[in-house]
Amino acid sequence: MTWTVAQIAAQIDAAVEGDAGAVVSRLAALGEAQAGDLSFLANKRYAPQLAATAATAVIVGRDWQGDTTARALLRVASPDKAFAEAALLFAPPPPRRLPGIHPTAIIAPDAVLGEAVHIGPYTVIEAGARIGDRTVIEAQCFIGEGVELGCDGHLYPQVSVRERVRIGDRFIAHCGVVVGSDGFGYAVTPQPGALPRVEKIPQTGTVVIGHDVEIGANAAIDRARFGETRLGNHVKIDNLVQIGHNVRIGDCSGVIAQAGIAGSTRIGAGVMIWAQAGLSGHLSVGDGAQVGPQAGVARDVPGGQYVIGSPATSMREMAAVALAPRQIAKLRARLAELDARLAALEGKSGT
Repeated sequence: MTWTVAQIAAQIDAAVEGDAGAVVSRLAALGEAQAGDLSFLANKRYAPQLAATAATAVIVGRDWQGDTTARALLRVASPDKAFAEAALLFAPPPPRRLPGIHPTAIIAPDAVLGEAVHIGPYTVIEAGARIGDRTVIEAQCFIGEGVELGCDGHLYPQVSVRERVRIGDRFIAHCGVVVGSDGFGYAVTPQPGALPRVEKIPQTGTVVIGHDVEIGANAAIDRARFGETRLGNHVKIDNLVQIGHNVRIGDCSGVIAQAGIAGSTRIGAGVMIWAQAGLSGHLSVGDGAQVGPQAGVARDVPGGQYVIGSPATSMREMAAVALAPRQIAKLRARLAELDARLAALEGKSGT
């Protein structure tokens, strides 16, 4: 599909500078773009690439100043947001899943399916499960006994939702997601002269998920030991994330790839937990806080604070630690200078 620069500008509320009639048919990064491509500049570190890009058109901020070889610029308030909107113009339509039940699906007689649902091949829906209207469940999914799944959801292939889990409307789960797996709980009893006895603690609770939640591929949300593991509304979970038993995550929070949250930790609203962070159990992370990449969190995080490092600490404390060697080097240089001056003064006084 091709678009003129003027047509794209109308879709993303951009002011055009240059050839509004130029035609683009693809999206590309600045350094890889060729004639016919649309690109964008959101980070000034890539400005040198813009100066040399072969892209036909580039989306930039309204106040950007600099040279470019592009035939046209589209000036917008937010290049990131505008490029995402422009990408929709070039995206192929997603596969349509028409209402219906594949003949290989296995559905319990007392399961309740809403209107216009799609059930894909080899999916299993167990007794007492309830599926909301217009929800799409693709191939090889497992919906356990007594599960409640809201309207307008989409489960991609090989998603498993275990027994008694309750999920709200517009839920999206990507391939390989597991919701309601057992939490990691064991009782260890020492045995004199032998290996300890390790016994599994029953995980009798469930998982409750709010509306408009999306979970990335191969993420796992454990059921509670008792009570609920709970995700609020508009929570977004990236790929390969582990959420432990009895964890609670507030509305509009996000957890990024390979992060792990241990059991019974409370995450507030509007919290961001970045990639590969690890949080110990029974902690509290306040509203609006951020946990930086690869942070190891072993104590509570106040609301609004950004912590980083392992053990995690505030940005201010981390900056002070990082600056300490530099400050010490300056003090050493200053001390050497003072020693030299003192030696010179003592030499003069001795003569």
